Amino acid sequence: MNNNTLVTVKNLKKHFPIQRGIVVQRTVGAVKAVDGISFNIARGETLGLVGESGCGKSTAGRTLLGLYPATDGQITIDGLDVRTAKGKELLAVRRKAQMIFQDPFASLNPRWTVNSIVSEPLRVHKLLPNEKERADRVKELLELVGLSSRYVNRFPHEFSGGQRQRIGVARALASEPDFIVCDEPISALDVSIQAQVVNLLEDLQAQFNLTYLFIAHDLSMVRHICSRVAVMYLGVMAELAGKDELYENPLHPYTQALLSAVPVPDPKTSRKRQRIILTGDVPSPIDPPSGCRFHTRCPIAQPHCAQVEPAWREVGTGHFVACHEVEPKFVPEKSLDAY
Repeated sequence: MNNNTLVTVKNLKKHFPIQRGIVVQRTVGAVKAVDGISFNIARGETLGLVGESGCGKSTAGRTLLGLYPATDGQITIDGLDVRTAKGKELLAVRRKAQMIFQDPFASLNPRWTVNSIVSEPLRVHKLLPNEKERADRVKELLELVGLSSRYVNRFPHEFSGGQRQRIGVARALASEPDFIVCDEPISALDVSIQAQVVNLLEDLQAQFNLTYLFIAHDLSMVRHICSRVAVMYLGVMAELAGKDELYENPLHPYTQALLSAVPVPDPKTSRKRQRIILTGDVPSPIDPPSGCRFHTRCPIAQPHCAQVEPAWREVGTGHFVACHEVEPKFVPEKSLDAY
């Protein structure tokens, strides 16, 4: 592992068991929401995680922080093993890693004031000894995210969506974390507010050297804020590369289809682009297809794609892909751990 690596994820799996029966419940299967993904995130980096709805992005983010117990795999944040952490070590993980949730209307306790919401991490982690100091720190955090300190005694229902998300950001910053999972933090906001929140996240990252996992649908926004981008499909990783490399040279057919749907402001360029329309529906994560999970919708699928699962391999410098039909550009000298 690189010394600059903050987050390491290896073969992470999260399966939700399906149980039936009223008196005696029995497990009859599992929803394989995340089924073996691996990546690293360096300090101060923003890794984007994209894919269509239901591919496992949000589940991966929550499992990464221990909000969902992982079924299998390894998760390390700044040298701490998230899966085995208990007691003081688990509290240390909680302090180092925080989350900004997708829905600012559901992620704040409606019965708590802003002061109670933002000061809770300070109290839990015993960062400040008395209530007066915690109240002063809450006011500082509110000013930091662009809200007036006069709002400390208001309740969440008194704020707009963008303001609520800023309160969520202030709460995440309260424990002075190194790593923040941003779970589609702008998808529930008006377009006019989205840019403000993204700019705020960038400013905070520059100021505190924060590391982000940025989960999103908006591929244009992902390219703007992220340094590398990972693409998920049906619980597995399809492709991972630097943002410019991925957007200008997508190799996996699924990535190519996703990027072909991104609107282009130039009409001439838009008319020249070839839109890739995927046929069929996304298979169920309860019973995913054999071999390559994308083969049922892939325009270049071959017979062996349905038989053999493609290996996750490096085909260019820092460019990883899981596809039988992609030829490597070179023999890599580094392993996945280097990235």
